[in-house]
Amino acid sequence: MFTRDKLKLTRLPVEKILPNPSQPRKYFPPDELESLAQSIRENGLLQPVTVRRDNGAYFLVAGERRLRACKLAGLREIPVLVTGCDPVDSAVLALLENLQRSDLQMFEQANAIVNLLREWQITQEEAAKRLGMSQSYLANKVRLLKLTPQEQEEVLENKLTERHARALLRIDDSTLRQKVLRTVIDKKLNVSQTEELISALARPQPAGQRQKRTFVAKDIRIFMNTIDHAVDAMKTAGIHAETRRKETDDYIECIVRIPKLRVQV
Repeated sequence: MFTRDKLKLTRLPVEKILPNPSQPRKYFPPDELESLAQSIRENGLLQPVTVRRDNGAYFLVAGERRLRACKLAGLREIPVLVTGCDPVDSAVLALLENLQRSDLQMFEQANAIVNLLREWQITQEEAAKRLGMSQSYLANKVRLLKLTPQEQEEVLENKLTERHARALLRIDDSTLRQKVLRTVIDKKLNVSQTEELISALARPQPAGQRQKRTFVAKDIRIFMNTIDHAVDAMKTAGIHAETRRKETDDYIECIVRIPKLRVQV
């Protein structure tokens, strides 16, 4: 990795700065770029972008958003820091810049790490060391790509968290996983509720066998939610269960109907 004493400050025409082929971020919100461009028009570029020189050409290392905003602002020449880092370090730095700014969504992060591993033929251990993260953290990021592109899109569109995504990975069957994802979205389940639903599917209760448990009735809503989640789990598994609820001043009556023909015995 390069250090400050290897950096040289100069100015370059924006058209001579080539994009970083390892840039992990693919989407730059137009409104954010326009806002930054307006600031650059008024105040100039306060933080130079970083480039590396390779066979007389200048490749961007860090500062893709700033460079785009400079072009949008109409600047023809901007200040740059020239470094002698190699292509691997350039890819690492581009990823680090976005990770530290939280500019990358979870699947962009995972794709960037996978590209880093594949293109530069380095191990997960080496990549984790360069990126300043644990190997288990890196491995969990990469596992997110086991979700299908459609599932990834639905996770992002519905603003589910990375913990939601990791919980879904516990389901190997893609058809069942899609049903669970639909339930999580439709019911607006939080992470704990999602994990509870998936656990109910992963550990079905054997027919005729009951588990003795002692409950403390601190909040009746907890028990009602448990019933709702159990019914949701059955529906997700293809069992057309129904629930009816009646509430009076003295009690709550809940009736669950489960078709016998759909129950495995």
